[in-house]
Amino acid sequence: MSISQGSLFEQPSTQPRLVRREAITDEGLKHFQDAYPGQTISKRELFYYVYGILHSEEYRQRYADTLRKELPRIPRVKTYEAFIAFSDAGRRLGEMHVNFDSQPIYEGVKVDYGKGPLSPEAFRVEKMKYGKGKDKSVLHYNDRITITGIPLEAYDYIVNGKAALEWVVERQCVKTDKASGIVNDANDWAIETMGNPRYPLELFLRVLTISLKTMKIVKTLPALDILEN
Repeated sequence: MSISQGSLFEQPSTQPRLVRREAITDEGLKHFQDAYPGQTISKRELFYYVYGILHSEEYRQRYADTLRKELPRIPRVKTYEAFIAFSDAGRRLGEMHVNFDSQPIYEGVKVDYGKGPLSPEAFRVEKMKYGKGKDKSVLHYNDRITITGIPLEAYDYIVNGKAALEWVVERQCVKTDKASGIVNDANDWAIETMGNPRYPLELFLRVLTISLKTMKIVKTLPALDILEN
């Protein structure tokens, strides 16, 4: 038996082997396929259906009490057409949310950059603040940059009990952890990881776009007419 020089001295791979696993079981898929005889439903379509249902305002209101206590249960809607409507909406929402960093910057607001050259330091953020009287149509990004004309309906897009825009305002800052003393500096991430000192500002404007587009899609979702088991 011969051993090639390449294989003899080849180092074993240290990279972890990635294994793709389906989040939806065959039984779960059949449960929905049985509801629409003669129609073909894929696991991908069902995945996006779930994502669409979870964005339904009617679903959230109807099961608000249950959702506070346990994992969400996904109902079957009565018609295949409604299923596809939820699935299509879920796909559009999912693709937009996953690719949030590539969404366009919202151009319907006025950004006042103040006076002087726009050096990287001009975009340094310490703690964003809303306008006087907590006017959320105004955001003071820092002592120099102010955003005005923010559509208030953008705050209707809620993620884990808080508007997505408010998550950005809360997280894109400089904050010292009381327990560890570690300083979390959004500016470090912007410059060292993203290579863009404007990142915190642009993130807010991108999430503004996402919030408005999300609510536009949510408002087109069909009524939650559930098939009884």
